[in-house]
Amino acid sequence: MKILNKSHFNKFFTFFILFFFISSCGPLAFKKTDARKNPINTKDKVKKNIEEGRGATFKLGGQKSGSFDFASSNEMWRATMEVLDFVPLVNADYGGGIIITDWYSEDTTQNQSVKISVQFLSNEIRPDGLSVKVYKKICDTSQNCKILKTDTGTSQEIKIAILKKAAAIKKNVAKKKDG
Repeated sequence: MKILNKSHFNKFFTFFILFFFISSCGPLAFKKTDARKNPINTKDKVKKNIEEGRGATFKLGGQKSGSFDFASSNEMWRATMEVLDFVPLVNADYGGGIIITDWYSEDTTQNQSVKISVQFLSNEIRPDGLSVKVYKKICDTSQNCKILKTDTGTSQEIKIAILKKAAAIKKNVAKKKDG
């Protein structure tokens, strides 16, 4: 006597696998929260969610266009893009917090080029909020190249330029909001 035929077994197995994956998902689990720490007002809830990076709101129906948390609102990101505007970029990942330039060489130094990597450690404008690394590629006439991480003042100069530019951008944004 056959208890389950093949199609019943497949359905049961599929259901079991789905149930296993759904029930094991951490984000679907109930999380206890303190009601006193959660705002009641909708505008306050939206503000808190945006501050915590939980997304953006879109207001429809003739109201303002909404609040967005994009790279253009981050002074450090904008400053870095402006400081490094002379060199082509290979990777600019706002979500990952990193900007990597392509190899750059001035016309006077054909056998040397540099690559700059900027990693954002914080959105705050402070020296420990970003890491700047400069790599130098030196090639001889037969195109044998060495890549070295430079410990010269170049990375420090770029970092200071980014911080100064970010502070200026933040100051201009504050002026526009006040005036």
